[in-house]
Amino acid sequence: PAGLHGIAPKEFRKIVDDLGMVIASTHSPWATADNLSETIDTLGELGVTTVIGGFGQQEFADLDAITATAELVEGMDRTLRAAGITLTLHNHWWEFELLGDQLKFDLFAALAPHVRFEMDTYWAANFGANDVPALVRRYAERCPLLHIKDGTLQRDTPLLAVGSGQNDIPGIIRAAGPATQWLVVEQDDSATDMFACVEASYRYLTENGLAAGNE
Repeated sequence: PAGLHGIAPKEFRKIVDDLGMVIASTHSPWATADNLSETIDTLGELGVTTVIGGFGQQEFADLDAITATAELVEGMDRTLRAAGITLTLHNHWWEFELLGDQLKFDLFAALAPHVRFEMDTYWAANFGANDVPALVRRYAERCPLLHIKDGTLQRDTPLLAVGSGQNDIPGIIRAAGPATQWLVVEQDDSATDMFACVEASYRYLTENGLAAGNE
């Protein structure tokens, strides 16, 4: 979930349980340095041990900003890890820009060696500039989650059902390792009906042997 929509965490968990589903991770609350106690309490009620966080462009603007962000995140990770929670960071395209001759993401990952990622494999492409399977392979042991999404790889265009765009979905999933337990299909802005997109994405992944699905 990316928001509990006014439903108490325990009730939200019951609804999901009654549907025969599980909560693999949560974007709610979005983990920050200021809400770690709330995060720990909410995840306990949801019965979840993986939470998501992330940062804006300013936190990755230059090396000083990246260093400060890494120090902040390492502190967050220590607190959450002590409570049995895995912090994973979700990226957008700006983490996958070059700073000099290095990706900002690579610089950050080296400065925050304990942090795990929910790599968004569409934004990691940075509109076709990067080899995403190579990135997934490089960080496979640090990615318990991957965001699987597809589109034209052009700026300011809506996303498409997985398998119908330009992202190398089979290559990305083949590059993942045993540490990756969940493939999360996400649509920031869908080009079609959202539920039709979910169904088409699910069928593409399961019928092509790329994901297990609800088995």
